[in-house]
Amino acid sequence: MRPRVGHIQFLNCLPLYHMLVRSGAVLDMDLYKDTPIALCRRLIDGKLDISPVPAIEYARHAADLLLLPDLTVSSNGRVMSILLVSKVPAEKLQGRPVALTNTSATSQVLAKIILQEKFGVAPAYFECPPDLPEMFREADAALLIGDDALRACAHPGKYLQYDLGAEWKELTGEAMVYAVWAVRRSYAAKHPERVAVVYESFKSSIIESLERVDAIARDIAAWEPFTAAFLRKYFKGLQYSFGPEYRAGFKAYLAKAKKIGALDRVPKLEFVRFDAKKL
Repeated sequence: MRPRVGHIQFLNCLPLYHMLVRSGAVLDMDLYKDTPIALCRRLIDGKLDISPVPAIEYARHAADLLLLPDLTVSSNGRVMSILLVSKVPAEKLQGRPVALTNTSATSQVLAKIILQEKFGVAPAYFECPPDLPEMFREADAALLIGDDALRACAHPGKYLQYDLGAEWKELTGEAMVYAVWAVRRSYAAKHPERVAVVYESFKSSIIESLERVDAIARDIAAWEPFTAAFLRKYFKGLQYSFGPEYRAGFKAYLAKAKKIGALDRVPKLEFVRFDAKKL
């Protein structure tokens, strides 16, 4: 039985899966495409074996999950695909309605941290689907992520935009981890060799993607409403590693999430351990 693997249906993960398809590695796994929150639910419910999940959701379910090393969606500053779009300056959002997209829990918490700690406001939050015109029927600001945020970033219009990757960097000086790859502990214990195969496939895909960013941007621009130059800039601003700088940023984020009441406890980061001789 092939491992059931999640796939975030946003452009920030497309280069990784693009190369999985090109290499044929995708034939060794069953891919399930969905939003980060939906993938996390499937993973926790045992309907997936390995998946990217919102960073905050790993912390909430750390007792059931292990992290895959060196696999994240991160940035060290501007990210372009996580935006707070606002009718008014952020410091004027005290008590005013702010719509949060219902597709990623990490970004929801990040927006609350930044608005509270950087701008000193406590808006009235509500959650809804990511449709900016509909959000603005009731809200003075809206959180967008993924492709919805990229479309807003590419065509700014009349509203103010706050890139939450840049705002986090300015607030803390840290890198920011948005999504991590996790495996159910029970699956890793029963099928370590399958986990190793999936992990190596993703690592190879990342290496190839970073070497082919320009070509991938041109390929994707042919069927997405973005120019190759815009996509190239976007992809080059993303990071997929999980080294010390990103682990420190992740821990800083989790500490602040706990501080604002979005997390009960900050768990220890526990990773799958692979047999180096078999990798």
